[in-house]
Amino acid sequence: MSASAASALALLDRALDQTGAVIGRVTPAQAGLPTPCRSWDVRTLVNHVVDEVNQFALVTAGAPRRAVEPDALGADWAASYAAAAEGLRAAWRQPGVLERTVKLPMGEVPAAWTIHQQLTELAMHAWDVAVSTGQSTAVLDAEIAEASLAWGHENLLPEYRGDEASGAHIGPEVEVATDAPVYERLAAFGGRTRP
Repeated sequence: MSASAASALALLDRALDQTGAVIGRVTPAQAGLPTPCRSWDVRTLVNHVVDEVNQFALVTAGAPRRAVEPDALGADWAASYAAAAEGLRAAWRQPGVLERTVKLPMGEVPAAWTIHQQLTELAMHAWDVAVSTGQSTAVLDAEIAEASLAWGHENLLPEYRGDEASGAHIGPEVEVATDAPVYERLAAFGGRTRP
């Protein structure tokens, strides 16, 4: 394994832990709160995160994505997320995983490329859940956000953006001060504003 892949996987591991900690602090009373993902409440957002981590595990292991799980949470959101995170970690530990390509809706890409894709999704959604439930974003891991923002600038091209009606997952970039905290810059890059 190259040093850059090892470093990226270490960041992904931290991002998985960070997102799990944020989800673990969500209370049942907050399930219906609005989120920066405008058509989703907190429960729908957390369900998406758990389902996506499960999907990441499948794709990383060489299987195709499956249909979206309408209820990936069950009664214990934190436990459901933890199981999904462990599945993704196990997929990345498979021998030869970094040498293969994986199939995404946009086409085949090197498995190593998807590490930062997964990292970026986790970083953005950790911010989404935190701001939606009144958690501090100042404690989020800045190195994860910096790496995600750098990857995003290289890979999240304008043609991947749009509104929900167009089927795009990322809205147009939002203006933010250049000296804003890194998670605020990442969120703005991802088309997000606070609910």
